[in-house]
Amino acid sequence: MISYYDHETGTVPRPVIVHDKGGVDDPHDNAALAVDDQGYLWVFISGRARLRPGFIYRSRRPYSIDDFELVQERELTYPQPWWFPGEGFFFLFTKYTRGRELYFSRSLDGREWLADVKFAGMGGHYQTSWRRQHLVFTAFNYHPGGNVDRRTNLYYLQTDDMGQTWKNVQGDPIEIPLTDPVNNALVRHYEGEHRLVYIHDIDLDRNGYPVILYITSASYKPGPEGHPRWWTVAHWNGKTWEFSEITPANHNYSTGALYIEEDGWRVIGPTQPGPQPIGAGGEIAVWLSRDEGHTWRMVRQLTARSPFNHNYVRRPVNADQGFYAFWADGNPDAFSPSCLYFCTKDADVVYRLPYHMTGEEERPEPLPLTHLNSTGTE
Repeated sequence: MISYYDHETGTVPRPVIVHDKGGVDDPHDNAALAVDDQGYLWVFISGRARLRPGFIYRSRRPYSIDDFELVQERELTYPQPWWFPGEGFFFLFTKYTRGRELYFSRSLDGREWLADVKFAGMGGHYQTSWRRQHLVFTAFNYHPGGNVDRRTNLYYLQTDDMGQTWKNVQGDPIEIPLTDPVNNALVRHYEGEHRLVYIHDIDLDRNGYPVILYITSASYKPGPEGHPRWWTVAHWNGKTWEFSEITPANHNYSTGALYIEEDGWRVIGPTQPGPQPIGAGGEIAVWLSRDEGHTWRMVRQLTARSPFNHNYVRRPVNADQGFYAFWADGNPDAFSPSCLYFCTKDADVVYRLPYHMTGEEERPEPLPLTHLNSTGTE
């Protein structure tokens, strides 16, 4: 489903169903959203391996969620589309060719696509990408022997010409597809440290150097067997990669977002204990670093006394100060209701989107101030 937040009225309209998966309850099928320079909304709906195809939809009118047309059905998982005005889509995604391998494709109009090109095939990968101006950059791990339970290592690649050439962090050309786990895109060889890697977010600092947010773990299993787990940041300082640990993590899939701002770096994520302590997620908090990631401190807790864990904090593209982080809650141990939340840049208000709507438009519900447990002011 798709909806939007109207900053002028402070309301959200009733969501519109873009595609009905027919009873599928697998989060692998979640979608990604892009907006082209004419205002058309594009929805890239993930498939699941080669069991279910993916779908690409476009709104029939600019800046409208009223009606969508199916543009294409194809094999795609974990869609990460990036739109370039005048040049079209540069699209990163996964295909289950030999494990979860990383591909890209290009399209001038979103309808006709060039052939898919593999850029990483070392047994399997998960990636997180972002874009600044004409540069698209991605961080990913690899799965030894195709085993996702052994995901490890950290890699970085970038392209400024929509995939015609790829480079590592030093700017050296990289020949694709990557097939050897030890290569010039390697950030850190966690396999040799017997550590697993779960990537959350990526951005560039004020100098244009990449910063990667991820969790390291001792095991794929939940609970104490995976400890110590750490929320971790990798930062290229122009000469070498620097690593810092923010705070212990409770679960490999407790996922947050990274914000590189003028007054410091922020991480918003479920770092605090939640009602399902062994499950993914927890209570949402804001962490701040004023020394480019070397040291961190928690400055605010956004949720407390929740019935379910909060998780998967996402950073909107060109995030507005009134809609700065977006996430969901739910019981990680059983099927449950799941609500959607967002917060302001100042992290002084958390809103919950309506679970049931009685009208065509409604106001998101601000959480009571008792839910905001400030541990510091900035």
